[in-house]
Amino acid sequence: MKSKIHYTKPSITELEVSYATDAARNGWGEKCYDYIHKFEEKFKEFTGAKFAIATSSCTGALHMGLAALGVQAGDEVILAETNWIASASPITYLGAKPIFVDVLEDTWCIDPAKVQAAITPRTKAIIAVHIYGNVCDMDKLLAIGEKYGIPVIEDAAEAIGSRWHGKHAGTVGKFGTFSFHGTKTLTTGEGGMFITNDPALYEKVLTLSNHGRASGQTKQFWPDEIGFKYKMSNIQAAIGYGQMERIHELVSRKREIFDYYARALADTPGLSMNPENINTQNGYWMPTVIFDVSTGITREKLQQRFNEENIDARVFFHPLSSLPMFEDRPGNTIAWDIPNRAINLPSYHDITDVELERVIQVLKSLIQ
Repeated sequence: MKSKIHYTKPSITELEVSYATDAARNGWGEKCYDYIHKFEEKFKEFTGAKFAIATSSCTGALHMGLAALGVQAGDEVILAETNWIASASPITYLGAKPIFVDVLEDTWCIDPAKVQAAITPRTKAIIAVHIYGNVCDMDKLLAIGEKYGIPVIEDAAEAIGSRWHGKHAGTVGKFGTFSFHGTKTLTTGEGGMFITNDPALYEKVLTLSNHGRASGQTKQFWPDEIGFKYKMSNIQAAIGYGQMERIHELVSRKREIFDYYARALADTPGLSMNPENINTQNGYWMPTVIFDVSTGITREKLQQRFNEENIDARVFFHPLSSLPMFEDRPGNTIAWDIPNRAINLPSYHDITDVELERVIQVLKSLIQ
């Protein structure tokens, strides 16, 4: 049998191991937050954000951000159908309702026109998810938000290294959130980050992130309000700090892998890949191929062929409204159609040219 090609795995070196070991050996007592603060500082430096809070997950960061904005029961939050459920779950935690709208055919990101059409007096936020590293049209979304007085939030879980008109993803809207799950370009195993340029919002989320204990509170064990427990551990942050010292290398490698695929498949008819539109940079977390309807190539055919070649085939996100806990919205035709003829391609940092060629040959053989 041919060797297994995984769709993703982290790039961990002796640098990250050394920092994690130091945190495990020495990062206690007065030093228990040292790597957390170092990680946050490095992340701010890279993204250009004024404030950052390391969290236990991107889901937690999004939950706290929405709570800090006052989202509550009966409110509505608009987001795209094409997402992982982690973008929608925090809305439901607060008793609010996710409103799913369709995506654009080229970027697979939220369609601003559909956002505007979905706004009601109950709309309290718009979430722009930069799917697979592709960048949402932030200018149009911010214009809609300004017109109606609604904050635009960036779920940049998959968009480390992506930029909109020179600004790093996550720094354009009211706040941004990131994921450091083991599949991501930068990992801490599990973990996330909340970033913002709004000092009042930062202080609110900082308080919520520590069981409601305000940073200026001098009384010991005195919470000022009900908060959450979404803090990142010092050991996780030590790994993240090491990854941040390599972040340019990690993002560059993701772009190299995508470019390899793009060049090899450029003349292959009937397929398209992640776009990089004018004035954007794509971090290319997950290179993805969409086949034209005319090819007759389906998700099931793709999975079967990749399985035969011992290659992990990761399916395109199902539309969220198709999941059993939500009401179907098949009128969101693009988001409901694309997953039936798409696949995510292997893109871990250490993938070899030989392995990339194996993936490419599977795709070309299907077309032929």
